[in-house]
Amino acid sequence: MFAVIETGGKQYRVSPGSKLRVEKLKAEAGGAFTFDKVLLIASEKDEVSLGRPYISGAKVEARVIRNARERKKIVFRYHSKTRYRKKKGHRQNFTEVEIIKISG
Repeated sequence: MFAVIETGGKQYRVSPGSKLRVEKLKAEAGGAFTFDKVLLIASEKDEVSLGRPYISGAKVEARVIRNARERKKIVFRYHSKTRYRKKKGHRQNFTEVEIIKISG
């Protein structure tokens, strides 16, 4: 069984027991979180439920493992022959979750 959920402007294919990193959620580590924006649910019996855009009443329950920040990404801008160099770094916040149950 798997589902496709939407969070943080992105879509993820999830199944029970899978771990994934999503955009930062307002949830504490060790707590529970429910994803309501479920786009698709497929079962083992080749039954597929497709939402338009979302499936009403469908939920994906997850456990929050941790909130953290990614490794630093370097943003370097350079123009040749003009002595223009800019170096910036960026660290994106994320939440790591483990999918517990898909219902709907």
